[in-house]
Amino acid sequence: MGNRRNFIKKTTLASTGIAIGATAFSAKSYGNILGSNDRIMLASIGVRGRGKGLMENFAQMYGEGVRIKTICDVDSSFLEERVALAASLQDNNRPGTATDLREVYDDKEIDAVIIATPNHWHALSTIWACQAGKHVYVEKPSSHNVWEGRKMVEAARKYNRVVQVGFQNRSISNVMQAMEFLHNGGIGEVYMARGTCFKPRDSFGISADTAPPASLNYDLWLGPAAYRPYNEKRGHYNWHWHWNTGNGDTGNQGPHQFDVARWGLNKNEHPIKVQSMGGIYGISPEECSQETPNTQTSVFEYADGKILEFETRGRYTNHEANLGIKIGNVFYGTNGWLEVNGDTWNAYKGRDTEPFAGSNMGAGAAIGGDTSFLTAPDSKGHFGNFIDGLRSGNPKDLNCDIEIGHTSTVLPLIANIAYRVGETLRFDGKTEKFIGNKEADAMLTREYREPYVVPTRV
Repeated sequence: MGNRRNFIKKTTLASTGIAIGATAFSAKSYGNILGSNDRIMLASIGVRGRGKGLMENFAQMYGEGVRIKTICDVDSSFLEERVALAASLQDNNRPGTATDLREVYDDKEIDAVIIATPNHWHALSTIWACQAGKHVYVEKPSSHNVWEGRKMVEAARKYNRVVQVGFQNRSISNVMQAMEFLHNGGIGEVYMARGTCFKPRDSFGISADTAPPASLNYDLWLGPAAYRPYNEKRGHYNWHWHWNTGNGDTGNQGPHQFDVARWGLNKNEHPIKVQSMGGIYGISPEECSQETPNTQTSVFEYADGKILEFETRGRYTNHEANLGIKIGNVFYGTNGWLEVNGDTWNAYKGRDTEPFAGSNMGAGAAIGGDTSFLTAPDSKGHFGNFIDGLRSGNPKDLNCDIEIGHTSTVLPLIANIAYRVGETLRFDGKTEKFIGNKEADAMLTREYREPYVVPTRV
C-alpha cells in the first residue's frame, strides 16, 4: 500500500508540472537499450475492440522475445477472457491484471505500454508513461486535441522514450512503395491529395442516464474529460461520436487516410488554412445522441498552394476511383494520378485509363528507365517496427514516431474545429494556433478534470 500511495502522490504532483518518478528512474534506466536477447515486457492498456487486436498482435511475438505481462482496463468484466487469450498465445504465461493504469506505471519490470484507450486518454496516459520510464505504442489519433499532442512530443523527447503512433500504413510495404513512387516524381509534381472515409453508420439510439455498471470504474474511464453522468450511449465505442471523448469518424477512421495524404504530398509541416462543413444526415437527434457529423468535407491549403481534401461519409454512398475506394487515397500530379486502396495501388499517365505502374505490376514501366523504386521496401509490420525501435532505443528507427503521428493528427483535429466554429480558419504552424480567432483557439485544448490534468511542463 505504501508504494501505491507514493505513486498516486507522484501522479498528483505531475498534474502541476512535476515529473512522475523524478527520483525513481535513474539516468541508467532512461538510457537503457534492450539487447536482442532481452525479453521485452509489455502492458496492454485498454483491451476492448481495437485494444484486443493490439494485445493479440504483440502476444503473438512471444517467440521473438516479447511478453504481455499485464492487461489493464477500467472495465473488469472481460479481463479474465483477455488473460486466457494472451496466455494461449504466449506459452501459457498468464498476464496479471489491473484496472488502474497507474498500477502499470508503478511496475518497473514493464518496458513499454500499448495504449488503446478512448481518444481523450491518449495524451495523458502517454505522458505519464514517459515520465515513468516506459516506451509507448499509442493508437490513432495520437491525441484528443492539438495542445496535448504537442505535450506528448515534448514528453517523449524529455524522457528519451520511443513513442510509436498506430498509423499502420507507414509499415505496409506496398503503401511505402507508392509513397516512394510519388516522391520520385512518378506522376510529376503532386499538387493535390484526397483522403476518403466512407463508412456507413446507423443510429445507435438514445437512452436515459443511469448508474454505471458495477464492473466499470467510471471516474477513471472519464479521466481528463469533463464530468457527465454515465449513459450507455456515450460509453463503450459510442464515445467516438461525442465531443467530450471522441472526434467523430473524421478523427476515428479518418486519421489513417489523413496520414497517407500528407505523406504522399511530402508535407512535414502544418497547413496554413482549413475549412470544413457537414452535418448529421439521415439520423434525427430525437433518436440518437450523436454530436459529431456523419458527413463532412474538409479542405486544407499549404503555404505553397498545394491542397489536401478529405471526405467523410457515414451514410449510403458510391465508391471512388478505379479500385472502388471507400477508405483510401487518391493523388493528383502534373503528369497523372495515383490511387491507393488498402495495400494496392495503381498509377495512371495523363488521360490513360490503364495503369502504367502499381503494386501488382512488378517493375512495370518506370521513370527514366529506373525500376529500382518499384521494389516494395522491406517491412516487419508496424508492431515489429516498434519492437525494433525499443531494442535500438532510437526513435528515428520508428516508421511513425510521435512527431510524425502528431503532425498527421493535427489535420482532423483542426478540421473539426473549423466545422464547429463554421468559418475558414488560418493556422500558424509554428505556434500551433489559429490566427485571429479566439473561439477556435479555445478548442485547441480543454479544461482538464482533476487529478487527470495534462501538465503544462511535462
